[in-house]
Amino acid sequence: MGPELSAYSQELTGGDKVFLYGRVVWEMMAGYWPQAEQHSTHEHDLAFAPIWRAAPKIVVSRTLEKADWNTRVIGEDVVEELTALKESGVTLLLFGGSALAAHLTAHGLIDEYRIFVHPVVLGGGKPVFRARADRFGLELVESRTFDSQVVLLRHRRTTPPTPPGPRPS
Repeated sequence: MGPELSAYSQELTGGDKVFLYGRVVWEMMAGYWPQAEQHSTHEHDLAFAPIWRAAPKIVVSRTLEKADWNTRVIGEDVVEELTALKESGVTLLLFGGSALAAHLTAHGLIDEYRIFVHPVVLGGGKPVFRARADRFGLELVESRTFDSQVVLLRHRRTTPPTPPGPRPS
């Protein structure tokens, strides 16, 4: 992570925003950010750790019962709770979690997608968008290459959601 991407990250995550996670990504984040300063001297880590600790967070999980670090767990009524938060003016930032992203997409709860393409070939992984029976349109509103060669693709949804199926397990 270079200085430009780090500054963009801090700008994006600062202010009155609620960080939203699925359980797997939450466990990864909670395993690092509470004590990031003990593991790293990287400028980004030192700047983002206090932001992460202070930010209100929501974890969507059917198995997790509680979470620390200013975090609330939602296990049921996910769409209803997140819709109510969104309607109250809360800005939610979803960090990863393809199953959760697919579920929220199906319910029209994602207004904007910010996809960061890192110049690394891993040879596997989960798809960003899971298989869907329908299609939906996106409008490119920004593309940017950062000093670390990471490319941001920022899109807004242009078509309304179709009726969703059951929540993924």
